[in-house]
Amino acid sequence: MVLRAMYSGVSGLRAEGEALGVVGDNIANVNTTGFKAQRALFEDVLGHSILAGTSSSMPGSGVRVGDIQQMFTQGTLQNTGVSTDVALNGDGFFVVKGTVDGLSSNFYTRAGTFKIDQDGALTNPAGLKVQGYKANGDGTFAASISDIMAPTAALPARATETAMVTANLDASAVALNTAAIVGPPAVAANPWDPQNPANTANFSTTMTVYDSLGEGHTMDVYFRKSDTVANSWDYHVLTAGDDVVGGTAGQNSEIGSGTLAFTSNGALNTFTETVPVAVDFVNATAGQAITLDFGTAIADGGTGLDGTTQFAGASNVSSQSQDGYASGDFSGVAIDGTGVVQGLYTNGQKIAMAQLAVAKFRSNDGLGRAGQNLWIETRDSGTAAMGTAGSGGRGATSAGALEGSNVDLAEEFVGLIQHQRSFSANSKTITTADEMLQELINIKR
Repeated sequence: MVLRAMYSGVSGLRAEGEALGVVGDNIANVNTTGFKAQRALFEDVLGHSILAGTSSSMPGSGVRVGDIQQMFTQGTLQNTGVSTDVALNGDGFFVVKGTVDGLSSNFYTRAGTFKIDQDGALTNPAGLKVQGYKANGDGTFAASISDIMAPTAALPARATETAMVTANLDASAVALNTAAIVGPPAVAANPWDPQNPANTANFSTTMTVYDSLGEGHTMDVYFRKSDTVANSWDYHVLTAGDDVVGGTAGQNSEIGSGTLAFTSNGALNTFTETVPVAVDFVNATAGQAITLDFGTAIADGGTGLDGTTQFAGASNVSSQSQDGYASGDFSGVAIDGTGVVQGLYTNGQKIAMAQLAVAKFRSNDGLGRAGQNLWIETRDSGTAAMGTAGSGGRGATSAGALEGSNVDLAEEFVGLIQHQRSFSANSKTITTADEMLQELINIKR
């Protein structure tokens, strides 16, 4: 029994030494991005077989570390401002692919410290390639994962196809020939003149549109309150004459016109294109059609209040946009809050390249540590289920941030004290058993 006590003490020293190593590993990784703390789980050791039918009161044979459990609690998110940094808030792992210590496989990580390498691949600091769902031309994403690659070619120009204007046209504006509204038809005293638009219209707005070559052109939209119909406005679309085929330098060319009719409540009732906008810009593709969007009219099933309106108050434009752009060179990448990796271009465009893949496991505890902030799939973890951030119980992504280590230093220091005290107590068991053996030896003397 004395020897049993001595070996029990030895097992305690061994177990506490292993646990101390776990605590030391946690403390050493307190600043490691995406690190998950571990804890040693102790279990008692029997001095007999459970199949032997012996008494349960028989003393045990000490202790051992039964398992070292990984603690997959959420780490603190730290904002970095780096466009290629991304963190997961919730369950899941980023997927990277490559070779580590001779093993070629998919690896999993919580450390979203990514960058673009010399080949245009999105990688982690170890050079492993980040996996994601490649963007298709129609705005969807591929069904299977692959390396996320940044484009190297310039972004082609896109000709303007749609121009949107959200404005309010002053209901109290005076028509430029008011007599025609209340009296018999008459020749307008101040008719519309495309060469003198400022004095023959009530309000205007300007935007830049692009042709098929990416060349920008000024497009002016002039609004003139109707001389003959109440609550109705005519619009005229102009561009510079020397920008269009057949135009005259120094003069305006009218490329479209129509009518906006409003209800007595100021809502857009009907939108009529008298001359749809179609233009032949010099050297560009002929017949470029530009659809004007003033909002959804009541006649088209809308409320008439989501775009251009006619209320009392100064005429003004609250927003306008168009979908064309000039060509641009690739300048970098950024990752947004949904895990979509966007290519950034010098023309200000952001084009989706891919969406980050996020792996989910039935048992995170079963994952094997692979070093370099990586885990590998094991039989205990189950097979990785691939998806995107925010789906199927996967965590959401935070752009421009990293997940810090979840190590609690205060808790680890308390653990150091506990293990040191336990180690000391087990050593006392050994020394006491040694003294008892020495007493037995002295009996013979």
